[in-house]
Amino acid sequence: MKYCVHVRRDEKGWFVAACPNLPGCLGRGHTCQEAVVKMEDSIRGYVAALGDFVPERLDHEVIEEPAPSGKA
Repeated sequence: MKYCVHVRRDEKGWFVAACPNLPGCLGRGHTCQEAVVKMEDSIRGYVAALGDFVPERLDHEVIEEPAPSGKA
């Protein structure tokens, strides 16, 4: 199973991962990698709640969005 994951930094500097195909499914962390790991757990829980089988390992594509203007 493969899901597209977008990662961006919020106004407080946290990395936030979101999956456009799974509304409301998010992962947040101090680093991009931490946000992605939390996102994988979130995806597993989301799909499991729907009653589908979720494999142990998820392949994912990470797209990091630039920080908002004036913020690093």
